[in-house]
Amino acid sequence: MNENESMEHLQTLMGYSFKNKELLYEALSHSSYANESKKTRRSNERLEFLGDSVLSIVVSDHIFKHFKHIPEGELTKLRASLVCESSLFEFSKKIDLGAHIFLGRGEEMTGGRTRPSIVSDAFEAVIAAIYLDGGIEAAREYVLQFIPKDITPAGAKSFHDFKTVLQEVIQRNPEEKVEYFLKSESGPDHDKRFVIQVLLNGCVIGEGEGRSKKSAEQAAACQALRLMGIDG
Repeated sequence: MNENESMEHLQTLMGYSFKNKELLYEALSHSSYANESKKTRRSNERLEFLGDSVLSIVVSDHIFKHFKHIPEGELTKLRASLVCESSLFEFSKKIDLGAHIFLGRGEEMTGGRTRPSIVSDAFEAVIAAIYLDGGIEAAREYVLQFIPKDITPAGAKSFHDFKTVLQEVIQRNPEEKVEYFLKSESGPDHDKRFVIQVLLNGCVIGEGEGRSKKSAEQAAACQALRLMGIDG
């Protein structure tokens, strides 16, 4: 399939037709493709940033309304289990998203279509594209079709979200502030490595490396918790 055919097929699988097809094109354009394209193309990284926030508010609103009697901490863990990389990767399989992402040659040859970090980022970018194209209700309808009908707070207990645990520890002292900082980024598009530092009031308390920024942040938070003597 060419690019237009691929986008038309994906829209059928998604059950959503874009008024502005350029938004979908950008959402599917991985940085490796944008860098190699002879045309001036933007990668999906900006849309991924927006999609992360749209996804969070939609899922937060949903579980807030459906679990009226569980405390904030349990809601946070449940949300984290639904919006983590592995969950988004599983959601994306339902619409065969990996097969429709536009990749550079190097990324294509090294299995980028099945790499969770790439596919989950594209999933978030598509959410942002829908939000910009059709508004929050269109984005909500799209996102909620992937949320399991039988989710329970207990289902999140086995999920290790070190960032959430660290945030809960820090929040015990309201004056404390935790931030994540990208220390370095290396490697070709198909084999990126990110090093993230987590800072408490400007001081480094942990550092982690991963093939995606999210996994590196989790690794940094995990190290910080271990240094504090806390099991995440």
